[in-house]
Amino acid sequence: MSPDRGVEDLLRELAPRVLGALVRRYGHFDVAEDAVQEALLAAALRWPAEGVPEQPPSWLIRVASRRMIDQLRGDQARRAREAQAAGRTPVDQFVTPAADARPAGDDSLTLLFLCCHPALRPPVQAALTLRAVGGLSTAEIARAFLVPEPTMAQRIARAKQQIRASGMPFQLPPAPDRAGRLDVVLQVLYLVFNEGYLSTSGSRPDRVELSTEAIRLARLLHRLVPTAGEVAGLLALMLLTDARRPARTGPDGAMIPMAEQDRRRWDRAAIAEGVALVTEAMSHAPLGPYQLQAAIAALHGEAERAEDTDWPQILALYGMLDRMTGNPVVTLNRAVAAAMVHGPRAGLALLEPLDADQRLTRGHRLDAVRAHLLERSGDHEGALAHYRAAARRATSVAERRYLATQAARLAADNAANETASTETAATETASTENSAAENPDARPASAEA
Repeated sequence: MSPDRGVEDLLRELAPRVLGALVRRYGHFDVAEDAVQEALLAAALRWPAEGVPEQPPSWLIRVASRRMIDQLRGDQARRAREAQAAGRTPVDQFVTPAADARPAGDDSLTLLFLCCHPALRPPVQAALTLRAVGGLSTAEIARAFLVPEPTMAQRIARAKQQIRASGMPFQLPPAPDRAGRLDVVLQVLYLVFNEGYLSTSGSRPDRVELSTEAIRLARLLHRLVPTAGEVAGLLALMLLTDARRPARTGPDGAMIPMAEQDRRRWDRAAIAEGVALVTEAMSHAPLGPYQLQAAIAALHGEAERAEDTDWPQILALYGMLDRMTGNPVVTLNRAVAAAMVHGPRAGLALLEPLDADQRLTRGHRLDAVRAHLLERSGDHEGALAHYRAAARRATSVAERRYLATQAARLAADNAANETASTETAATETASTENSAAENPDARPASAEA
């Protein structure tokens, strides 16, 4: 029996809190995660039929604790582990809040920093956090990092072993240590948000529970380090981007490009909050990539109509961002902005160096952008070929459907234009022959001969 959507969403929300409680109480990150997964599976099978218990977090912690204790007792080092677990935290602190309450010290944020410990390499930090805090599957994380799934599974397993071997305490790091982990924490939150805003797999165009959790954690992080400009920038970027969600899809779930969206459906309160956050951050903090992206999103959000968008300003910001990051996805977006300001040929010229970048050639985005710019330049045959290539490579059903629709539309237009051209040529030929028949003097000399 599969869980209904309400139960599935609740379990996803509670998973990091339950995992954090177990790691804080017992240690042994890898064993705790396995126990939590077993508890989540039990809940997914029982709750839809029996009903959600009064205290869902307590239920999950109780079940996961039993699983974990059983496993620990079977280990040869049981006595040493139980003694260490008993002395780690006073029993009276191991109290789970009500399901509708948020504790002042949210274990999700502590878990986030634990996964981003400097003993782990940055890519491993990000992958482990996406698994433990974001709830992404190993396959989804592998796609995000453009590596094979078995490779990613090995990385995550090794990271759990390193955490267990290091004896890292389950607590927020002191302020001086946080700065060293902050970049990875922000990267992880950005990846979780993006997977929620535009899912890379499955039939759903988005996964609201992921983007909502990323925004929640970003708010907690902003409260923890309110003067960090990039934290404010990332939170602003998430809010400004998520504000467009209500207008991104039609009634049938089909994706709608930003230029065609009904902007009256955008969340204006979220846009106002995001604009205020990024404006304040850019006024006092060193400029960073998330602030620049938020500033671009703010320019889109403040435009009441697509034609009111300040594309020259957006192009200038993308130029700064491109020089700062060297990220090929930024170059893709810069090419679109250049096309809006200087014409499609200018955008296509920016795409040419990206043909050698393997980070993009494996995916669909380069083909999709090139198709769009070729169509705008009048090269419909080239655009059709790249729309089809992008549709084949897209892993998201919603994106694949959108790109296939664009290809079908263009193919129909091309066929209609060919038919019209053929009919016009036939009409002109017939007209010339009729005219020549009526006026023999008008025939070519070769015909007379």
